[in-house]
Amino acid sequence: MTFSYDMSLDPEYEKPTYVGTGNGLGGEKLKDEYDIIVIGSGMGGLACGALSAEYGSNVAVLESHIKPGGSAHTFSRMHNGGKYSFEVGPSIFEGLNGPSFNPLRTILDMLGEDLKCETYTGLGYWTPEGYWRFPIGSEKKFEDLIYERCGKEEGDKAVEEWSALRARLKTLGGSTTAVSLVNLRQDAGMLATTAGATPYVLTHPDVFLDLPLTFDSLHKTVDQIITVPFLRNYIDTMCIFCGFPAKGAMTAHILYILERFFEEGTVFCVPLGGTVEMAYAFQRALEKRGSELSLNTHVQELIYDKEQQRISGVRLKNGKVIKAKKAVVSNATPFDTVKMLPDGGDAPELPEGVREWKKTLGKLPRHGAIMHLFLAIDATDLDLSHIEDPAHLVVQDWGRSLQDSQNLCSFFIPSLRDPSVCPPGKHCIHVYSSGGEPYEPWEKLDTGSAEYEAFKEQRAEVLWQAVERCIPDVRKRVEFSIIGSPLAHEAFLRRDRGTYGLAWAAGTSAPFAGKLSNLLPFPFPNLKTPVDGLLRCGDSCFPGIGTPSAAASGAIAANTLHHIDEHVRLLKETAKRQPNYAYLDPGPIGDLYKAAVGWSTPSGELRGDGEEYGGRAPWE
Repeated sequence: MTFSYDMSLDPEYEKPTYVGTGNGLGGEKLKDEYDIIVIGSGMGGLACGALSAEYGSNVAVLESHIKPGGSAHTFSRMHNGGKYSFEVGPSIFEGLNGPSFNPLRTILDMLGEDLKCETYTGLGYWTPEGYWRFPIGSEKKFEDLIYERCGKEEGDKAVEEWSALRARLKTLGGSTTAVSLVNLRQDAGMLATTAGATPYVLTHPDVFLDLPLTFDSLHKTVDQIITVPFLRNYIDTMCIFCGFPAKGAMTAHILYILERFFEEGTVFCVPLGGTVEMAYAFQRALEKRGSELSLNTHVQELIYDKEQQRISGVRLKNGKVIKAKKAVVSNATPFDTVKMLPDGGDAPELPEGVREWKKTLGKLPRHGAIMHLFLAIDATDLDLSHIEDPAHLVVQDWGRSLQDSQNLCSFFIPSLRDPSVCPPGKHCIHVYSSGGEPYEPWEKLDTGSAEYEAFKEQRAEVLWQAVERCIPDVRKRVEFSIIGSPLAHEAFLRRDRGTYGLAWAAGTSAPFAGKLSNLLPFPFPNLKTPVDGLLRCGDSCFPGIGTPSAAASGAIAANTLHHIDEHVRLLKETAKRQPNYAYLDPGPIGDLYKAAVGWSTPSGELRGDGEEYGGRAPWE
């Protein structure tokens, strides 16, 4: 569900501290100054840090937790001498097993890092109508599924409507293969770095007319074309990973699915060793380039330099002050970022615009939290031949909101593809709700109290029932189980109120979305902030919620922080090294634009290395 909450009314009480999250007092061995400081080691922060290091900056990525990865990290438990590893976040990935249009994989390839994966070719659905499987990588198999679920008469209609939707969005969908998110930057240099798309634009001039549609709510298009309930429900479930069903989701969210999921050879991926391996790949890239990741290092406050009128560094929880020559980039949520400003953003020396920014961000709608259930089970004589895939969605009632945490959940059995995550003869299962679990009933409960434990069991019952759809005797097979509440989600992931993320529905521009929001309905606040020297990245920035999107936001932040020469160099090198990425090369037109606008990059307020800081460009 989506919630509106005024942070200025935040009650004063001590948040619970969980064993295993760290005390945040690390970082004592860090240097006194870096070019760039990144707060948070989620996919956005790690991508920003590693790419910034590739561009020549000296970077420190500071992580409050004892593990990297943000929502994409893995934790382990020992039981009867055996080790069980569990995911805490996303588990449905496409295109991680090799060069692809998935921006997370693209960035790893730009950095020369690999990611070992096992693959699978479908997604299980447990619905009121029964079990069915969405097959990826085949148009024919998807059409067969439509007829299986709809029958001949309605199936003919559904196939026709599905073809019409794909045709309507084909030009926009094609643009996703003409220019990548990693080509983007937030300054005039974007004219040069995206110039490789010029041939596509010249042959598809209607893309300009459809550009506003990219950021508009998908339901406006779906409602005009799709009437068959099966298709409407399917589209809603494909969108819900961004936090909204079709109503509220950007049209851009479905473009990748329409363009990519039905190509032959497309597969879902399980990173071997857990999703934390994605974080480790970025960490390797960061450290190979002489930069650092510091865990258990909590940032207490952003430091504001009154003379230069900019954020100049951070103060750690242990009291150490670290300076940033160019900028500080926050991978924290906007709600957590504003809390790190001096006096929580109310310090009188801050520009007036910063206080307004803080006040507005604090009241922005947000998604709810997530409930988790982690299961270690005995797989002796367990017959799972009725399923083919480790990832599954469970819907209780199509008539209820998919944002309702008691209606939609997912479960993931990574050990079906990666047996290294648990002892032989066992399985690990992660069950998690949609990001709509209300936080308010939890916030005043005492962790460990009988009332708290009873409420955990009550709210997690639907998660147990979800797994029972697939494994009826799962409760008898349990070796041990762990329930993760929104309070635990908040503590382990360092997200205010455990939120799934910012919940600004597509269709209108979000506050502080930048000058482009006057032309396009941009549903994300700007990665730049009203105070110089502070940028943001992560799932509350463009392109939004989701691990690949968060990584892309980090890339855009890194690109924006550096001269266009470095950005173009890496795009060209990647295109030359891997033919699949030829579309990244801005080409000769990009070189012409670079000569014209290169002088303005990065924008004045982000320059360091002894240069005098300048102002922002008029369009910023």
